[in-house]
Amino acid sequence: MTRPCNDSFLRALLREPTEYTPVWLMRQAGRYLPEYCETRRRAGSFLQLCKNPAMACEVTLQPLARYDLDAAILFSDILTVPDAMGLGLYFSDGEGPRFERPLREEWAIRDLSAPDPWDHLRYVMDAVSEIRRALNNSVPLIGFSGSPYTLACYMVEGASSTDYRCIKSMLYNRPDLLHRILSVTADAVSAYLNAQIESGAQAVMIFDSWGGSLSAAAYQEFSLPYLRRIIATLIRQQNGERVPSIVFTKGGGLWLESIADIGCDAIGVDWTIDIGEARRRVGHQVALQGNLDPGVLFATPETIAAEAGKVLASYGADGTGHVFNLGHGISQFTPPENVTALVDAVHTRSRLLRSGTDRKSPQALDLFTETMATSGPPSGSSANPG
Repeated sequence: MTRPCNDSFLRALLREPTEYTPVWLMRQAGRYLPEYCETRRRAGSFLQLCKNPAMACEVTLQPLARYDLDAAILFSDILTVPDAMGLGLYFSDGEGPRFERPLREEWAIRDLSAPDPWDHLRYVMDAVSEIRRALNNSVPLIGFSGSPYTLACYMVEGASSTDYRCIKSMLYNRPDLLHRILSVTADAVSAYLNAQIESGAQAVMIFDSWGGSLSAAAYQEFSLPYLRRIIATLIRQQNGERVPSIVFTKGGGLWLESIADIGCDAIGVDWTIDIGEARRRVGHQVALQGNLDPGVLFATPETIAAEAGKVLASYGADGTGHVFNLGHGISQFTPPENVTALVDAVHTRSRLLRSGTDRKSPQALDLFTETMATSGPPSGSSANPG
């Protein structure tokens, strides 16, 4: 297998030099795009969209047709894994994901087992294969899963939660039951991610979206060990190419050193920590991904360019080991044209930083800001920066 024509994302994850800072966005295929909304309407529901490989491929490619993004990410949902465990996933309008059979009884927890991804989640593997064919080796494809603790939050609560009352009651009253859920789920996530790699994913990401809701001690016991266990079991080489891994704990800035020690290639960071400080703490061990506040995308193109420039400058002029991203998922209310401003700003500014022009010439900064402020809508469908 050869690397994609644009392999800047993979090189950045492996802390190899790149000509510019690669960029992709968490939730880049989503409701902020009118073409996505139309495809979802045709699918009939979000879950039907996820389970239709052709449509999942279609929406995965939609942001690449608009923007010069440096990676595609599989369109799916983290809750497909507990759904395959038999918990009965469904989506209610205005309420988000819910489970028909949340894990509240000891017997149900004892009976929990990891599903075979090639059987119960075959539609995901078919989507990965179809997306890889459609990408035609243009940019890398990212596979993903939720972390054991984040999945357990949904599995025990039965839905999204603001106070995590059910799972934290279990954590403190019956930690043995929670460890049972986490252990089975870790096995399921490992098998799921490896199946995605075997189907064509060229990097994988673990979303520990709710890990930051834990206390420091609880994170060390109920999230981090299971992340480490998954990383240790992942396929690291596929068809002669390294398959990098990214771990993202929202609100995990306090524990960067601990996360860096689990063996992942990169850490995703949210916007609550300065990325330059994060690099000083762990940059000798791992690459970093992030970390613009998604709210910046509601601002003007000039402000978007300036804020992107702050992130790039904080990370450092050489940019080695940095993948630009948001600090969490893009909002459904984001104007699509503002994503163009962001992607163009990241590519333009990081090239200037690499060349040294940005640091030596105030005129270059003025030209950069003016270019970003006056850039028009996208005119083509290239996945490769010029």
